[in-house]
Amino acid sequence: MSGRRILTTHTGSLVRPRELLELAPTLDRDGDPEAYERALEEAVGDVVRRQVEAGIDVIDDGEMGKANWITYLYERVSGIEPRLVPVDVGELLPPSRDRLAFPEFYAEHDAAYLREVANRARTDGSTVEVKRWFCTGPIGYDAAALERDIARFRRALAGVEVTDAFLPVVAPASVYWLHNEYYASEEDFVFAVADALREEYRRIVEAGFLLQVDDAVLMHEYDSILAGGGSVDDYRRWAELRVDALNHALEGIPEERIRYHVCFGSWHGPHAYDPPLADVIDLVLRVRARYYLMEQANPRHEHEWRVWEDVELPEEKVLVPGVVTHHTTVVEHPELVAERLVRLARLVGPERVMGGTDCGFAQSAFVQRVHPSVQWAKLASLAAGARIAGERLFGQS
Repeated sequence: MSGRRILTTHTGSLVRPRELLELAPTLDRDGDPEAYERALEEAVGDVVRRQVEAGIDVIDDGEMGKANWITYLYERVSGIEPRLVPVDVGELLPPSRDRLAFPEFYAEHDAAYLREVANRARTDGSTVEVKRWFCTGPIGYDAAALERDIARFRRALAGVEVTDAFLPVVAPASVYWLHNEYYASEEDFVFAVADALREEYRRIVEAGFLLQVDDAVLMHEYDSILAGGGSVDDYRRWAELRVDALNHALEGIPEERIRYHVCFGSWHGPHAYDPPLADVIDLVLRVRARYYLMEQANPRHEHEWRVWEDVELPEEKVLVPGVVTHHTTVVEHPELVAERLVRLARLVGPERVMGGTDCGFAQSAFVQRVHPSVQWAKLASLAAGARIAGERLFGQS
């Protein structure tokens, strides 16, 4: 916290400008590296400035330089190789009870993605050849791309005043589409990923930034495991191994510099089979972090602020609930934002609450959950609502 007010932040990924996307390397083109780097420099400077103008206190680089929130790591580690492999069309996306319960919705929802895959890959109609990543040797970390991100972000921050700044990176559980062919056991593999990530985590904090660990798959896998016939106990064994690996990767990093973000999946779907937060909150709180970022603005999870009526928030921890969401294009009214913040702050204490977003507005370069104009309006509303909440909680502006 800073003074007697409610600070604001978000979960990291912001919509990339069209000019950057037109120059970004893709499967179909290598692009012009120098032109892309110039556009990237400009995009990071612009996204930093616009976060400040929107009233956000703790900002990032919008993940402008990442093609994808998760696969960026595959470009930074050794010991893996990409391959084109045949995959049944029905198995391109992970299983879930949500998909089983709403097949007609998901047939429409997935159509554009499946068309894109078919257009980019050899297909016989029932199977497609798609890129998959395989671990074939010892995993190591190459920090060159991260150091470029850090330097670019520093240059953008030079002309603005912010409370703090963060960089988001993945958790061990989020290396979900990397297939192990080298390590003797699942545990060895997961901890090898954690060792590589430890290098990334350490460098971010040593550079003076907050570290944000994104752990979206931790929640989503609950539904996938149960959809495949597994049990809650099976899920917990899967999740506990990965939480242990994350804490291993975080060893030696001060907790006050760590943000931990969990979500229930960014896609615009029913989410009827997301795990109840009460059933998994113990896993979240086991992670060595000061800040916990969780969805609480979308209609499936807004009620879960009441979890904190029964669960005691450990000392020195700060909750960063989503009080605006990427799940709809409706811009939340500042009064609603304030209401969401105030009711939680009255449970855990106003000094232990920040205002945030449910998830990113663009989980990859070519995906956007809302139009960029809506994104910026939502962030401005977040800041306005936090000011109202601060006045009500602290009795001053």
